[in-house]
Amino acid sequence: MSLSLQQLRQAVRTATALRCRLRLQPAGGPGTKVFPPTYKGGRYALEERRIPDYDRPVRCVLMDSVQSQANRMEEALQQAVDDDRLALPLVEVDFTPYFPGNGQPEDMRLLEPIGRVSSLQAPHRIVDAILRDSVVIQEQGKPFRSSNVKQESSYGRRLREAAAHHATPLFELCPTALLFGMWDSTGPKGGLGAKFERAMVSEIVGINAVLGAKTSSRIDPLGIQLKAGPLYRTPPTEPLGWTLDPGKAVKDNKGKPVLLGDTGRPSEANHGNGHPPTPRHRQQAGTGRPSEANHGNVTPTISERDQQGEFLGGGVTIDYAEQSIVLSLPALRRLRFPVNGQYDRRADEAARTVLAALGLCAAILANEAGLDLRSRCLLWPQEPLKWELLGRPGEIQSDIVLDAEAALRLFKEAVDEAQNCRLPWRTKPLHLQPAPELVRLVVKSQQLAQSQGTQEE
Repeated sequence: MSLSLQQLRQAVRTATALRCRLRLQPAGGPGTKVFPPTYKGGRYALEERRIPDYDRPVRCVLMDSVQSQANRMEEALQQAVDDDRLALPLVEVDFTPYFPGNGQPEDMRLLEPIGRVSSLQAPHRIVDAILRDSVVIQEQGKPFRSSNVKQESSYGRRLREAAAHHATPLFELCPTALLFGMWDSTGPKGGLGAKFERAMVSEIVGINAVLGAKTSSRIDPLGIQLKAGPLYRTPPTEPLGWTLDPGKAVKDNKGKPVLLGDTGRPSEANHGNGHPPTPRHRQQAGTGRPSEANHGNVTPTISERDQQGEFLGGGVTIDYAEQSIVLSLPALRRLRFPVNGQYDRRADEAARTVLAALGLCAAILANEAGLDLRSRCLLWPQEPLKWELLGRPGEIQSDIVLDAEAALRLFKEAVDEAQNCRLPWRTKPLHLQPAPELVRLVVKSQQLAQSQGTQEE
């Protein structure tokens, strides 16, 4: 069965949740190895869970986290906006004037294009530092957010007021923050900033996981030998980045040529990475071997093992994977949406219904895009996406089926009703421009990332 606006409105008013449990198999078929995300030390997120049809707890592996699933749903919404299938309030920061940056100062010319970054793409949504450190073009370049309320844009001042009992500013500017959660911890109020729980939660877990091994090797068709080196590092102005001639090499502070592979600080190749370096990636002297320039053979190897003797980062085989999606309707009912300072039950219910419809769109559009989670981790649903509505205690309405077009129509009907209740709803993005200091920071970061072997300040 399908789902009408009236049914969704009633569910938002009284039900507990909309949920979906979807069984997945590797696209290569049962028993095919898939690769979960790796965490510090090359480890997978493994844990034992109680699973129906298993007598005992079984080892499961996280295939896609709640945070990652939220990002994939936001990506699907962004694609729908770009394709004109969906009109949604967005805040966008435009970096396009700075690449190639003709007419801009040298320290404000990007080496690589960034384009536009929206509140659907920024890691912390509307309260992300990218948006915070930008200015509102239509308000004479006022900072979008500022610790000084007199200097802050009108939109930033509205965000200061956001709370569960006053969610209207977020509904107007970034409704996805009400759906996927938000904490305004880096805004003007710091740790006292508004906090909204996730109403939409999804994850993918591999069931009964067995760890595997990963092999690697390389045969060089040129047959370059180890003793053909050493190679030396050249200045960035040289085309190859290396040379056999020590006279053309970069010199260290003692005047000696620098061997290729001298890493300096490990963070320079991963500028902005929040993880501390592992022992194998700490600062080391260069070897000058041809392999430092990706020449020569690579000896066949098998992935390393942990202290318990299990392979690290070698993929897994699983009985199956399961995606679970839950949209909490009580979480939506906690939100109030005053209009011009006045509370109205119809407006509250209309706004909550929009958010529920938006959650359905996000999940269905992400499913439509496919579950190619990462390299060697393509999963295939064994059945269509079906929803269950958990109503009053003991009441479950099953087999609710919505395709993408039906979900988008339902969302549009919900938005029309919300606008009839005088709720604000932007159909065009709020355009921001990055502050000059933010542009300079990005440019400097790109320069550091490009310059292998140059120590970070």
